[in-house]
Amino acid sequence: MSDTLSLRVARPQDFTGVLAMLKTFYEEDHIPYVAKQVEPGLQQILQDARNGAVLILQSETPPCVGYIILGWCFSVEQGGRYVLLDELYLAPAVRGRGWGKQALALARDWAQTQGAAVMRLEVNHHNARAKALYLASGYRDDERDILTLPLAATQAGLHS
Repeated sequence: MSDTLSLRVARPQDFTGVLAMLKTFYEEDHIPYVAKQVEPGLQQILQDARNGAVLILQSETPPCVGYIILGWCFSVEQGGRYVLLDELYLAPAVRGRGWGKQALALARDWAQTQGAAVMRLEVNHHNARAKALYLASGYRDDERDILTLPLAATQAGLHS
């Protein structure tokens, strides 16, 4: 098997394959899978590059070993437009080969070619292994928490 990893930008016809990996990732990482949110979001990013990109991670055998989802964001503090590394998934059979670090480097290179000056990401508190990988790859812990306000619920009067 090849020791190197490559990527290609996913197309709308990759929806089913990416969704299958995404469901596996969510189950492994204890992320609630809400189809009415996740599936339209995945379709939007696959259909419109202004939203970001899904990068398919490939090797020689098996041909598809994971994916990365990168979304475009904007922050004055970050100097404008930046990339959010929304998801990184490698199939269990190929973990432990250093491909996580290679995948992050490929994502960084892709983002730089698209004009991003900064990449940010979220990591779940229970995932110390992933956090260690990110820190070893040059990410820094900004010592901030991410807070979420579901706007649809707010509009429906469910939150005050």
